[in-house]
Amino acid sequence: MDTKQFRRELHRHPELSFEEHRTAAFISEQLDLLGIEHCPIAKTGVLARIEGRRGNLKRCVVLRADIDALPIVEKTGVEWASEVEGVMHGCGHDCHAAVLFGVLKRLKANPDFEGTLLAVFQPGEECNPGGAKYVLEEEPFKDYDVAAVIGEHVDADLEVGEIGFCPGKFMASTDELHFAIKGVGGHAAMRSRIKDAVVAMADFIMRLNTFNSDDCVVSIGRVIAEGATNVIPDKVTSQGTMRTFSEKLRARVKDMIANVAEEIEYKYDVEVEVDIRHGYPCVENNVQLTYEAMLLAESRGFKVRDLEMRPTAEDFGYYTQVYPSLFYRLGVGQASGRSHTAMFLPDEKALDVGEEFMYQLALSILNK
Repeated sequence: MDTKQFRRELHRHPELSFEEHRTAAFISEQLDLLGIEHCPIAKTGVLARIEGRRGNLKRCVVLRADIDALPIVEKTGVEWASEVEGVMHGCGHDCHAAVLFGVLKRLKANPDFEGTLLAVFQPGEECNPGGAKYVLEEEPFKDYDVAAVIGEHVDADLEVGEIGFCPGKFMASTDELHFAIKGVGGHAAMRSRIKDAVVAMADFIMRLNTFNSDDCVVSIGRVIAEGATNVIPDKVTSQGTMRTFSEKLRARVKDMIANVAEEIEYKYDVEVEVDIRHGYPCVENNVQLTYEAMLLAESRGFKVRDLEMRPTAEDFGYYTQVYPSLFYRLGVGQASGRSHTAMFLPDEKALDVGEEFMYQLALSILNK
């Protein structure tokens, strides 16, 4: 099976986070056919291993691809469209897994390299706390000297043949925000008899909005007030996300949210419940590893793009906290559309680019 066929098979049968049972079984089946050693990891993931013919086998490179899909109804209309109602590979994880499969296929065919290559087909990237956390909790690399952990993500802002890099801090941490304000509801016309949770929540959200800057995002995407035109509800809830680029700022913003909550309680005589659910850490690329990868990409004829820090998040950040790591962006072209939408359709020519670069990068690090 070639890389494109592998990708299309995954795309036809997408599965949500930590439900990737069929996906893992398919990956295991294909690895068996290639004679690649593998085992389960992180509930519904797969860990593969290929030993080189020479060198210190305790020294390793880890390649990582996520495998979960999104709750989206696909509307691409392609022959290999999702056959699972309401679930779609709308973020390109099928491409990531296919690229990794292609790399493993080539390395197994010719394991003339030093050390050991480990590959993680990782589940649950699209939800907190993230599959990467569960991978690391199993300590699968504890007996190895990890030279690098490598991951990629498709990017429609880059054209096919372009690869984007950002040395150092690259992607933000993420935390889920869950708030509830409890007041005293009643007739909307009888203001003196109510403690208005709707107004309190509106003020609270506007105060949170002032936290937004180049280094911090606090966005509320959902507000629920079960009232009516003439009914003020007892309770209003809201949910959102918080992103920062440092653990110090992350902690400070959480304290600022708590302080605003106290001020809202005092101002409106209501009760504010704050539930901040800790998510992924920042993705911080190893600077030396990143520059070496950029030079390699240029030498192999790929167009290197310098990327800025971005407030999107990735559970790959867990790996960057522990090991020298690199997370880069693989161009799939603007014609692919926007990810996380029903029409996202990456250009499959990018699979060859992704496979070739990851293969060369793995060999370069292993044989260094």
